[in-house]
Amino acid sequence: MATSTRRAALYVRVSTSDRGQTVENQLQPLHEAARRLGLTLWPVFRDEGVSGTKGRDKRPGLDAMLKGVARREFDIVAAWSVCRLGRSLSDLIGLLGELRSRDINLYLHQQALDTSTPSGRMLFGMLGVFGEFERAMIRDRVLAALERARSSGKRLGRPRTTPFQVQRIRLALDEGRGVRETARLLKVSAAKVSEVRRGSSAASAGRLD
Repeated sequence: MATSTRRAALYVRVSTSDRGQTVENQLQPLHEAARRLGLTLWPVFRDEGVSGTKGRDKRPGLDAMLKGVARREFDIVAAWSVCRLGRSLSDLIGLLGELRSRDINLYLHQQALDTSTPSGRMLFGMLGVFGEFERAMIRDRVLAALERARSSGKRLGRPRTTPFQVQRIRLALDEGRGVRETARLLKVSAAKVSEVRRGSSAASAGRLD
């Protein structure tokens, strides 16, 4: 009987708020699943004391694993639960898309998801549909909020600069400060400082005429 040569990367993560949870708690069921599925284990990728809301740049274990995915160093990624990988459905969909583009499967212990099986692939397809639905819902909520703001007469975009702020900008420019220095000092955009300076120059030219 032929033995499996599938290489498995295990990813475990705990945050400071995970009371009583340790990476060892997650590793035990993953090792058992790996033995049951006949997987060859790869070194474990860990992020300890890191929130799932952090991006890849703040999670060295996840970053190292995804670099291995890009090099196709393994055939399946295994994690204890979807919440170990990210905090939203869109996070999972993005990761699954990256894995699928490299023909790498995903195993999630708590959700009993294994995309190397027909049922797992079917669930993946359903997740893709729900992911698109979530993006559409977010887009619709944003558009509805903008429409409510317009109908109530609220001004969209950057807040208006008050006359007091304009005067402070003019004084800073009159003192010989540059556009960027003035913007940094008064915490306004460089574009707004340039606009005030152009207005002042035009007013001065009108008085000379």
